[in-house]
Amino acid sequence: MAEKGILDQYEEEIMDMAVIGEQKGWRHKKVNPCAEAPVLELSDGTYLSETAAIAQYLDDTHPGRKILGETVLEQALDRQWDNRIWIQLLYRFVTTVHVQWTFRGRKEGLQTAAMLDKHLSNSRKWVLGGEEPTFCDTTLCTAIMLGKIPPMHTDLTHHFEFLVAYWSRWKERDSFKRAYNSGDSIEELAYLKTE
Repeated sequence: MAEKGILDQYEEEIMDMAVIGEQKGWRHKKVNPCAEAPVLELSDGTYLSETAAIAQYLDDTHPGRKILGETVLEQALDRQWDNRIWIQLLYRFVTTVHVQWTFRGRKEGLQTAAMLDKHLSNSRKWVLGGEEPTFCDTTLCTAIMLGKIPPMHTDLTHHFEFLVAYWSRWKERDSFKRAYNSGDSIEELAYLKTE
């Protein structure tokens, strides 16, 4: 929403996402039986969940740059890279909260991060190579950020040259600054905190 420039058109509700958090409570399960976030409530009372589905809806119903890609090929490439990043990197980090999966998930995530770093080494600002980030870039940004906090402790910007530059570009974007103005408990984002 921040990248699309429509954050101010929606009311955001922050939930306690601890291992047994608000998203698992009966109130939220009435909205999303899978007990997951995010969820977007539409004006007609319909609820959409799953980040990619929400992004598709917002991209198609709001004017401006298409964050999922302008052409059919760009959309397909964005979907391809988003799936790779989500399944092979971000999901691996998310599952590190389970001790038995930590080592394997981190190892597999680092292998995918190495592949992405090599991909970005080809003078690419963003994953698809365009001038603006697409949806798969927001997924990679999320993975980099999650790697910086416990229990992941796998800061990809300490391991990969081109992911450092990529992360720096993200931190300079107005959409990033608006979305993370709380600092999100990450020391390097403390400068974004607003009173």
